[in-house]
Amino acid sequence: LHQLKNKFIKKIPKDAEASNVLVGEVEFLEKPFVAFVRLLQATMLGGVTEVPVPTRFLFILLGPAGKAKSYNEIGRAIATLMVDDLFSDVAYKARDREDLIAGIDEFLDEVIVLPPGEWDPNIRIEPPKKVPSAEKRKSVFSLNEVGQMNGTAGGAGAGAGGGGSEDGEMPEVHEIGEELAWTGRFCGGLYLDIKRKLPWFPSDFYEGFHIQSISAILFIYLGCITNAITFGGLLGDATDNYQGVMESFLGTAMAGSMFCLFAGQPLIILSSTGPILIFEKLLFDFSKGNGIDYMEFRLWIGLHSALQCLILVATDASFIIKYITRFTEEGFSTLISFIFIYDAIKKMIGAFKYYPINSDFKPDYVTMYKCECIAPDPANATLFDASAPVAPNTTNVSLSNAINLTALDWTQLSKKECLKYGGSLVGKSCKFVPDLALMSFILFFGTYSMTLTLKKFKFSRYFPTKVRAFIADFSNVFSILIFCGVDACFGLDTPKLHIPSIIKPTRVDRGWFVFPFGKNPWWVYLASFLPALLVTILIFMDQQITAVIVNRKEHKLRKAAGYHLDLFWVGILMAVCSFMGLPWYVAATVISIAHIDSLKMETETSAPGEQPQFLGQNPPRNKKTSQKKKNPPHKSPILGTQRGFFWDGGGGLTGILLPWQFWDRCKLFLMPAKHQPDYVFLRHVPLRRIHLFTLVQIICLAVLWILKSTVAAIIFPVMV
Repeated sequence: LHQLKNKFIKKIPKDAEASNVLVGEVEFLEKPFVAFVRLLQATMLGGVTEVPVPTRFLFILLGPAGKAKSYNEIGRAIATLMVDDLFSDVAYKARDREDLIAGIDEFLDEVIVLPPGEWDPNIRIEPPKKVPSAEKRKSVFSLNEVGQMNGTAGGAGAGAGGGGSEDGEMPEVHEIGEELAWTGRFCGGLYLDIKRKLPWFPSDFYEGFHIQSISAILFIYLGCITNAITFGGLLGDATDNYQGVMESFLGTAMAGSMFCLFAGQPLIILSSTGPILIFEKLLFDFSKGNGIDYMEFRLWIGLHSALQCLILVATDASFIIKYITRFTEEGFSTLISFIFIYDAIKKMIGAFKYYPINSDFKPDYVTMYKCECIAPDPANATLFDASAPVAPNTTNVSLSNAINLTALDWTQLSKKECLKYGGSLVGKSCKFVPDLALMSFILFFGTYSMTLTLKKFKFSRYFPTKVRAFIADFSNVFSILIFCGVDACFGLDTPKLHIPSIIKPTRVDRGWFVFPFGKNPWWVYLASFLPALLVTILIFMDQQITAVIVNRKEHKLRKAAGYHLDLFWVGILMAVCSFMGLPWYVAATVISIAHIDSLKMETETSAPGEQPQFLGQNPPRNKKTSQKKKNPPHKSPILGTQRGFFWDGGGGLTGILLPWQFWDRCKLFLMPAKHQPDYVFLRHVPLRRIHLFTLVQIICLAVLWILKSTVAAIIFPVMV
């Protein structure tokens, strides 16, 4: 019963077996007696072990009295041997004493010894964050030393490789996997994608009920809502509200749900992107300038592009993505990270411009700061529509019963009402809005800082492990809720995200279905093939580069990718969105990377003080579906949610979400050689060539950034 209550049992991996080291002194022996016992079947030995784990090995050392310290040291040495992965394999498969001695010799060749005079034994050595792989040792040892054993010491993993970078070797050549192999058959890649994904389909749903997935639901929900509203507002400005917030919101819900349910990689998040926004603006301006109906023209472009995407799927054209290197992946991800950071900071600066702070305020002259509404010239006063909607803040005067503007009490009008009815604001304080800009900054920076702090709380020393993990998993949700509460407590009129409560098109003169004929000449239906080709390149590059980044082997995804299946559904959804007049959607790089990070799994059986090992991701499908079906909040602080853009961008840039070398190589410019970290690439490539490679990447990023800021941004994916 005492063994079962031992909390240490939670740290022991499943199917573990024990090795018991027993040493002691006896009077009847004149010299030490040693026995190394391997049991045929692991057996429970009662209270011999600290926890109820079956014993496989016994090391017994008995000797004459007077040498207890020496016996204890020998026991410690044997226990250290049994912890080593290679020696434990040798112990399982050794047939005689020579095999064990060979295993000990190999261990001594690799062991690191600290001289007693050079190190204080009272100082604790922290466990390493990453330990070298034993695969290479196993393969060499199995060939040279234990060839006559009943099986190799290295086991099945001897030839697995994969530990090169950890052992100081250069990392393996960039590999994508069999998903991008060219089949040469009609829809061959699509067929293989479906065949690979079907066995995993049930688990994609029931894994969504994990507690970690609930955190990801809330995080991605807030991120998608923010994106939908932000891009919806920008699309409304670019297209004269033919596409607005409601269209963006419904399109995100519909396209996101369909994609995560049926596509090949449910970890990918679909969203509107900057290049698509630029294309929509150029297309609207072109249509307006040439007398072409924008929605009908856009429908045919979308249909042509969807057909072209399906042709790319049928011909296995996605296989060319395997030629994209780390150079391109890092450049693409870094640029989009910069865009997210830039947009978030730009929004914050905009708050200070819209709600300026009176930097010349003098407390002693507070009586001079006032703002009054002055009525317009009576000669220009005209009757107004009494039935027009009026803000509810009006007091003392019933505007609905007013006959003309001269009857208004202008001193009682609000700022908006004063300007609405032609009045003018007079006074030193009219241009300034107290508190709002600084409060918005507190919400913005505070939410980001708290998210970063809570994310690292998992590795702190406070609270039990489960509590720390829970706080870290829900860090984004907690930080947003806390600062929404702070905003509500102060009651300031900070800028909010407003979502329409009625599902209807933004413009009253359009419906939810775009009819394909009747408003444009017949040749427009054929000519739309050319701009559709540009859209297809845009969609293909955005989608597949993001998919390559998401499916990198560093993420240790358990389930196969589905490049062809992903592109197939992007094409189908593009046709549907075109008919409904909704925005086009493609994979969003940084949000998808943030999605991966929110589902990161680590070992739960690490020994006390030992760093947990990264296991991979948990990609459920029903997670994003439930996220899309939630009702959005009607009001939340816009700067608090904009912090999500800053978090996503910062995460993708600094390697929180991806182990990019780019950021590490940039920091090397400022480091003297003697202070540089022990990066693998520094051991094999001259520093001058590393700096040259990084400099070329920076120049390319600068060119892409300049390109993004012009009307040529539409060809951004091609330039990447």
